[in-house]
Amino acid sequence: MTFNMDMKEIAQIRLENARKLAQKAGGTTPFAIKVDREPTQMSRVMGANPTKNIGSRLARHIEECFEKPKGWLDYDHQGDSLEQTDTSHVNVTPTAQPIRYHRYPVISSVQAGKFAECVVPYPAGMEDHHETTDYAAKGPAFWLEVAGDSMTAPAGVRPSIPEGTLVLVDTGIEAVPGKLVVAQLDESNEATFKKLIVDGGQKYLKPLNPAYPLIPINGNCRIIGIAVEAKTKL
Repeated sequence: MTFNMDMKEIAQIRLENARKLAQKAGGTTPFAIKVDREPTQMSRVMGANPTKNIGSRLARHIEECFEKPKGWLDYDHQGDSLEQTDTSHVNVTPTAQPIRYHRYPVISSVQAGKFAECVVPYPAGMEDHHETTDYAAKGPAFWLEVAGDSMTAPAGVRPSIPEGTLVLVDTGIEAVPGKLVVAQLDESNEATFKKLIVDGGQKYLKPLNPAYPLIPINGNCRIIGIAVEAKTKL
């Protein structure tokens, strides 16, 4: 199913929906407390004169804090009953904000293994399938479709990234312990998606699924990039 977003920018939709939630919470300050942010920060994205848009990561965080389905903030809910309630106690007024989208190729784990060797943004043949996002990558970036269940965490444990999820990989971010990384082992021509950890001074690639073993890093792999966003298609 596709949705026509031409009539209203997604930034405006997120802004209006966030203001509905703020209204329900009792105002911008209670809203900020609920989402564990400073009120001044929330004022910058949903005050009377916003200076920043609500990005994808913040949108997903807000949805989680208010127990909304993933993607709820991105769609117009004009028909919701909350539209008819009084908004006079919320010190915000709607205003349109433009948002810029970026397109990155969707590639296979084999293509990802070769990605860092490219002298062009991505090799020929990767142009056929793209996905868009409002995330501006710091380096060449690509979407990788997760294969297998090694990154599917046990029920109730987060994050959990099941098979079929698209992860956006930014090659311009430093790989530090705790990040979800795409790496290539020397003995493989394919990329692997795991969590980078350090234990006792030793680096490992750790699956989120405990049924899979740790993979020690002994100079036998290269980190291609860091996962910065994930999307699952239903």
